[in-house]
Amino acid sequence: MSKIPNGYEIIQLFESFSKKEYAMEGDKIGLQIGTLNKPVHGVLVALDVLDEVVDEAIEKNANLIIAHHPPIFRPLKNLATDQPGGALLEKCIKHNIAVYAAHTNLDVAAGGVNDLLAEALQLTDTEVLADTYLEEMKKLVVYVPKDHADEIRAVLGQSGAGHIGMYSHCTFSSNGTGSFLPLEGTDPYIGQSGKIEFVEEERIETIIPGSKQRKIVSAMLKAHPYEEPAFDIYPVEGQGKALGLGRIGILGHDMTLSEFARHVKEALDVPCVRMVGNKDAKIRKVAVLGGDGNKYIHQAKRKGADVYVTGDLYYHVAHDAMMMGLNVIDPGHNVEKVMKKGVTDLLLSMCEEKKFEVSIFPSEIHTDPFTFV
Repeated sequence: MSKIPNGYEIIQLFESFSKKEYAMEGDKIGLQIGTLNKPVHGVLVALDVLDEVVDEAIEKNANLIIAHHPPIFRPLKNLATDQPGGALLEKCIKHNIAVYAAHTNLDVAAGGVNDLLAEALQLTDTEVLADTYLEEMKKLVVYVPKDHADEIRAVLGQSGAGHIGMYSHCTFSSNGTGSFLPLEGTDPYIGQSGKIEFVEEERIETIIPGSKQRKIVSAMLKAHPYEEPAFDIYPVEGQGKALGLGRIGILGHDMTLSEFARHVKEALDVPCVRMVGNKDAKIRKVAVLGGDGNKYIHQAKRKGADVYVTGDLYYHVAHDAMMMGLNVIDPGHNVEKVMKKGVTDLLLSMCEEKKFEVSIFPSEIHTDPFTFV
């Protein structure tokens, strides 16, 4: 049976892959305008929140905007509604439109802006360009009757435990004897109240990411036959999965820099690109970082990129790239618009699985402030 979700339920789904902790320190993310404590019947996914975008939300009966660029990025000195910024906020509030921003956390997230750009450029064997977040790892140990061990192992693996590299459902088991005394008022799965019981049990150990601890433990407890399962969670010194800004990967076939520039222009749907480097240079390994990626040119060079695709390239940074022998393609900042369809498709899939009755659509408003003549 379907249900109309509230704003918190929509954002909970969104933050399951674009977690707030992925964001760079000081980034302006999260709810910026309005409230999530309301039924949401329409979600507009936008790159920027401009006056025309809010009008689009009103026209399409969307009362939640999920945007990549925060509309409130600098501290407000006032809320003058006769000024453009204040008028936009006033319009959102008057029409009960909440605005939620996901900036660098969506850049970092798997399936977020940079993965979408790499996919559009048809890169393979991609990896993170600049590490910014390291997943905390823990070890879960649970004790279970031997005849339920296989079920618990399966539940743990299905809920996200036991992932090591390219392997899943990784566990270690050892056999032993568990003992317990059910007290008055208990309803033990094995044994009876007031009598000490000895049971053949398996100790199952597995690795879990800290971000999924609550989900994994909840699934384990639900499947466990005991009223009061015994389990332990330990910190693990080993590193978890590294996440971060940008991606670097391989083109399906070699191109010259000028050929690749045309490929970028078409793949990212932009009117033109800026190019730094020898037009005949051979391109195979590509680094890409959505938005302003000036500070990461050295990282692209160290990782062996033949070309670096990023926006807002500064004049002197372009000179630096030339001197270090790094080719650069600048398609502009607006290419991050790939997130509109990407986030829409992902949220629609998640909402369908939850049987949420909600419309989700990408903004059709062109928000690039630049025109080319």
